[in-house]
Amino acid sequence: MKIQQIYTGCIAQAAYYLESDGEAAIFDPLREVQSYIDTAAKDNARIKYIFETHFHADFVSGHLDLAAKTGAAIVYGPNAKPAFETIIATDNQEFKVGRYTVKAIHTPGHTMESTCYLLSDEQNIPYGIITGDTLFIGDVGRPDLAQDFSNGLTQEKLAAHLFDSLRNKIMPLPNDLIVFPSHGAGSACGKNMSKETTDTLGNQKKVNYALRPDMTREEFTKELLDGLGAPPAYFPQNVSLNINGYDSLDTVISKGKIALEPKEFEALANESGAIILDVRPEGDFVKEHIPNSIFIGLNGGFAPWVGALIKDVNQPLLLVIPEGKEEEAITRLARVGFDHSLGYLNGGLDNWKKSGLETDYIVSVGPKQFVDDVAQNNLPVVDARKPGEFSAEHVENALNIPLDFVNEHLHEIPQGQDFYLHCAGGYRSVIMASILKSRGYHNIINVEKGISGIRNEGMPLTQFVCPSGS
Repeated sequence: MKIQQIYTGCIAQAAYYLESDGEAAIFDPLREVQSYIDTAAKDNARIKYIFETHFHADFVSGHLDLAAKTGAAIVYGPNAKPAFETIIATDNQEFKVGRYTVKAIHTPGHTMESTCYLLSDEQNIPYGIITGDTLFIGDVGRPDLAQDFSNGLTQEKLAAHLFDSLRNKIMPLPNDLIVFPSHGAGSACGKNMSKETTDTLGNQKKVNYALRPDMTREEFTKELLDGLGAPPAYFPQNVSLNINGYDSLDTVISKGKIALEPKEFEALANESGAIILDVRPEGDFVKEHIPNSIFIGLNGGFAPWVGALIKDVNQPLLLVIPEGKEEEAITRLARVGFDHSLGYLNGGLDNWKKSGLETDYIVSVGPKQFVDDVAQNNLPVVDARKPGEFSAEHVENALNIPLDFVNEHLHEIPQGQDFYLHCAGGYRSVIMASILKSRGYHNIINVEKGISGIRNEGMPLTQFVCPSGS
C-alpha cells in the first residue's frame, strides 16, 4: 500500500498521503498545502479526498486551502458540524481511493466527532488505521478538550466514550494492522506518547497502558485523567478556526511578509499594541535585543510555545527574524492560528542600531561559572523545566516555576536580589527571561546550556523523594 507519513517535528504532528491509480487522499493536512499538491502531481494523481479525524486543537488544519486549490472533498466523521461544505461520513462508510478502500470508523472520546480511517489494499485486506488522536503510540487522546458543560459532557463522560471506542471499535481489529497516529512525543494532545510514530496494533495491545484487556472503565478513566495538565490557551481558539474557517495561508503570508524600517517598526509597535516577537537563536537574543521584546526561537518548539505563552491568537505581532527565514516564521505561526503578523524588522538588529535605537541584553553565565559561583553567593535558583523533569533531578534548593505557567506565578519570582535561571538546555530559560524582563524583572542571571551543562560540570543534583507514607 502506498501511504506516506509526513511528520512535522516542531508540533509533533503527522499528516498522511495515500495514492492509488491516479487518485490520492490527504489525512489531517497542515496549513501549508503546496507540498501535498506537488507530491500528487509527481504521481500524476488527483487529490480526491481530504479526510479529517476530528476538529484539531493544537494546529490549524489545511483542509480549506487544500480543498480550494484542488477541488477535493472534505470528509469528517459523525457529529461534526463545520461551517463549510463537507461530507459527514456515517459509521463504517467506505470511500474508494483508486483501488484502495478507506472506511470511516466513528470513535468518540477524544472529541465526539473523532473518527479513525481503516485502510484496505487492492484485495480489500486491512493494512493500517489512521487513528487521529484516538490512539497514539503508547497513549490515547486526552478527553478534556471537548468538554461541554452546557450539555453535561464532562471529561469523565468523554473518557467513558473513549474506553468503549477503543474496546469495541479498535481492539477487535487485526493485530498486524499498522497504527498511524496524528501525534508523537512532545504533543500536548496526550501525556505519555512514544517517540516512535508508528507501530502494530498487536504490539500496542501489549505495551499501551490504555489497552490492557482486564482494565475496567473506572480504572481507565482514573489513569487517563491522572496527571493531565491544563491544555494550552490557544487550543479552543484553534478548534474554532478549524470549524468556522480562516484566511488562506497565502493571504496571511502576504500580510505578514512586510519589511519595516526601524523607526516604522518602533512606531507600529507603540501604536498597535503588538508584541515584538524575536525568533532568532537564543544566543543572539541574550547578547542583544529590542527592549521588552519576547524571545521564542525558531530553532526550538516554536509554534507550541507561542501558543502556550501568548494567550490570544488575534494578538498582533511584530517579528525580528533571521534573514531568509521570514516566510518560515509567518507560516509556523499560522500553523497554530497566529495570523496577525504585521511585518518584520528590515535589516534586523544591525539596522535597528544604525538608526540610533537602544538595545537590551540578558546577563548570562556558563555552567562552569554557575557551579563555581552558586555555592559562594547563595543566590536563589529558578528552574524553568516541567515538574517531571525537576523531580528527576535538580539543583539543591532550586525553585521550580515551569515556563508554561510563568505568567500565573510571577509573584513567586525572587525580588530584591539577583537570581539564576536555567532550564534543560538553554532555550526555555531565555524565553522566561525575556518574559520577565518585559514585566520589569531585571535581576536575572541566565545559565547557558541549562541542567545538562550543570550536570557535565560535576555538580551534585538532587532527586525529589516522596515523603514517607504518601
